[in-house]
Amino acid sequence: MQEPVPAPDLQGVRPSLVQLTHVIYGLHALAVFIGVTSAATVAGGFVFGLPSLIAVFLNYLKRSDVNGTWLESHFRWQIRTFWFTFLWLIVYGLFVITIIGIPIAWMLIAILGLWVGYRVIRGWLALSGARPIN
Repeated sequence: MQEPVPAPDLQGVRPSLVQLTHVIYGLHALAVFIGVTSAATVAGGFVFGLPSLIAVFLNYLKRSDVNGTWLESHFRWQIRTFWFTFLWLIVYGLFVITIIGIPIAWMLIAILGLWVGYRVIRGWLALSGARPIN
């Protein structure tokens, strides 16, 4: 018989907040999936898709509940991922297309999509191990 895997030590954090953080990562992952499987780019689906918009809304709504805990780093990670992606999409859209050209902008947007996927996976893995994310 296999021994049960012990649950990670939540270090005094309410399990409901850990579950909420999983839901938020799930919403971000859904936005990435939609970006991969639709006509949208990953970065565009991430920033402008309903799942990520709901996720960021939840981040801001519950941010005060996680202040001072290891989950605070995850909320900061998720919020920064969203806003940095938004910023780079604007930069690529406004400046790169007009200065360098559309093919280079699309390449940079694809790289941005990979970065978004990396951030979602890395953060979610750290959360699964009940570790803060840096």
